Amino acid sequence: MLTAHQPNYLPYPGFFQKIAAADEFLVVDTTQFVKRGPFGWIHRNRIRSRGGPQWLSLPVLSKGKYVQSIAEAELNPRVDWARKHFKAIEFNYRTAPHWGRYETDLREIYQRSWSHLAQLNGELIGWFLRQLELDDRPVHYASALRATGKSTAYIVDFCRELGATEFLSGIHGRDYLEVPLFEQHGIELRFQAYAPPRYAVDPAFVSIDDETISYSMLDMMMWVGPRATTWVHEIPELQTA
Repeated sequence: MLTAHQPNYLPYPGFFQKIAAADEFLVVDTTQFVKRGPFGWIHRNRIRSRGGPQWLSLPVLSKGKYVQSIAEAELNPRVDWARKHFKAIEFNYRTAPHWGRYETDLREIYQRSWSHLAQLNGELIGWFLRQLELDDRPVHYASALRATGKSTAYIVDFCRELGATEFLSGIHGRDYLEVPLFEQHGIELRFQAYAPPRYAVDPAFVSIDDETISYSMLDMMMWVGPRATTWVHEIPELQTA
């Protein structure tokens, strides 16, 4: 079973539970980079702070680049984002039970030089996969494949190129994926049934927004450590088309 997702920055827990439910993962880095809307998670995400949710946003060069793919998007070298992001993570999680477990790896990643958004996000996603015992899943990049087309046809082409007979979509795929096109090519379409995880945090970090928003997977790992791995692998029953 193949699943796919754009390379989000510090993705939310459901991103990884979807990978856990599949056999292979496709990083869709060929679609247009957008800063807002439902796909506005490529360059930003939320962590927890004492003052409520805190955004971490990556500075992507966009002047004169009205149409650029995620793979092409460059980080602004004049902005000291890496130091600021790591300091924010350290400040908000240094008292969390499992900060020491992940501090060294995160510090090393943020101390490296990154020119492109997709490279940074790919490295972070790979780190999450290792921590969550998902690094046995083959990872493919759309930019390295031959598939063409748009929307559903694009996904079907990827499935055919990679030999996948099943495709796992997020639940919102029901709103736009063309089921007959999958059926035409003998590909079974399934949908993720995602329920946000609930876990205990220091009361000083509890926010009235917690029931309605999602945080980066980093938040869950900092508070519950290896139990995050257990949760990721406890996959709810998948829905059929």
